[in-house]
Amino acid sequence: MLDTQGALVQVNPAFCQMVGFEREELVGLAAPYPYWPPEDIGSLQDAFHAAEAENFPQLELTLVRKNGERFPTFISPSAVRDAQGQIVNFIATVKDVSERKKAENEIRFQALHDELTGLGNRRAFDQILSQAFAQTRYSNQHHVMCYLDIDEFKVVNDTCGHSAGDELLRQVARLFTEALRGDDHLCRIGGDEFGIILQNQTVEQALPLAQRLQAGLASHRFAWQSQTFGVGVSIGMVALDATSESVEALMQAADSSCYVAKDAGRGRIHVYAKDDHALAQRHGVMEWVSRIEHALLHDRLVLFAQPIVPLVPDAARGLHCEILLRLRDGQDRLVAPGQFMPAVERYHLATRIDRWVVTHALAWLLAHQDDIELCAINLSGQSLGDASFMGFVLDSLERSGAPAEKLCFEITETAAISSMHTATHFIDTLRQRGCKLSLDDFGSGLSSFAYLRTLPVDVLKIDGQFVKDMAQDAVSLAMVKSIHDIGCLMGKETVAEFVENDAILELL
Repeated sequence: MLDTQGALVQVNPAFCQMVGFEREELVGLAAPYPYWPPEDIGSLQDAFHAAEAENFPQLELTLVRKNGERFPTFISPSAVRDAQGQIVNFIATVKDVSERKKAENEIRFQALHDELTGLGNRRAFDQILSQAFAQTRYSNQHHVMCYLDIDEFKVVNDTCGHSAGDELLRQVARLFTEALRGDDHLCRIGGDEFGIILQNQTVEQALPLAQRLQAGLASHRFAWQSQTFGVGVSIGMVALDATSESVEALMQAADSSCYVAKDAGRGRIHVYAKDDHALAQRHGVMEWVSRIEHALLHDRLVLFAQPIVPLVPDAARGLHCEILLRLRDGQDRLVAPGQFMPAVERYHLATRIDRWVVTHALAWLLAHQDDIELCAINLSGQSLGDASFMGFVLDSLERSGAPAEKLCFEITETAAISSMHTATHFIDTLRQRGCKLSLDDFGSGLSSFAYLRTLPVDVLKIDGQFVKDMAQDAVSLAMVKSIHDIGCLMGKETVAEFVENDAILELL
């Protein structure tokens, strides 16, 4: 409590404990009080004069304890009046809001920082990038933005689990931080992706630093329990200067450049250029993603049935066919899968495509089941690794009423070998349901025959690269013959792809 001249006439024990002064040290003192920070005396006196003028705003002010420690407070001033309405005293209710401020600061920190690595997060990176971009609008400043993607991170994560992946990201963050200058900005902007803003650097100046980042990570061995891994980083780099169009364009250019670096063999650096052929190809792939999404949404995919014919005609045999996929474009022209499947695989759309194909192929099989003996449906490696896809297929079989014994699901040898346990479970489950399974592109793997006993498939589809050359190449002919002989010995049917002329047919 203060008198009208600003002298302290009363302080309660709670306030004394808050500021660390005894009551006797405070009562009778006039402003400036000893718990006012010297640098804030001017603003505090303004607040006091506002109270004298009967203006009582609630205030957030910093006070200082006797030991010199500063702490935030919330102050609510008010007046005590006599019977005539005249102010006789002022009362200030003071609340220590240190805990609230601490919580607010933590929330603010968490909003802009990655919890795992302690680096700035995507939101912080966007803010820093926007500020750097704004600097180039009114000054001749040059910065460089880098988009980094950790190579082989998925191998560590899948082999050793998420805890190992998290530790790898923490180690990578420390390595990068140690290599950068004090005024550079490093943020984690995605799962295994990092962003860097190199301040006041040209691309030529930044390249050696990027190369040091790569060399440092390449020499680092990540150890987890009994296993050791080597990791690398692919880097996309783009200049940030007065010619930069927008923050969005910078992000897209850096991301695309990183993709090109990774696609070129990983552990590469790709510098963005507007006339870059590799980036133009990347843009073409991205355009396909939009067209594929549109095709899925508007049912613009089309199925065709390609007959699988026996070498010896059999009048009693029904139609054997393989389902082929095409996309109908905006001009109603059919697009072959070779044009859009690279984008499907790269951007993980394969399982959605496979779900569409399975749904429509089962409906078609049900409608024509009297004429069809076997219908083959190709499945991608992504679907094979999708935990929910098996349930989808079984549920689709149940709901559609399509005869399972007339279905043959084809998986590539490469996909099967890369995940033997998953492939074996998938094959066993569908065979128990009555379906047949075919191993597509057989012979393309390095150890095809070694894995054949492990995979209980019904059909071997011989890789077309051997079939199409067998009339001119003795090795290809021997490979086809060997695969066919082994298939027959194991009781499996063999199918040859790319039988394009009578010469190949005669050899078969």
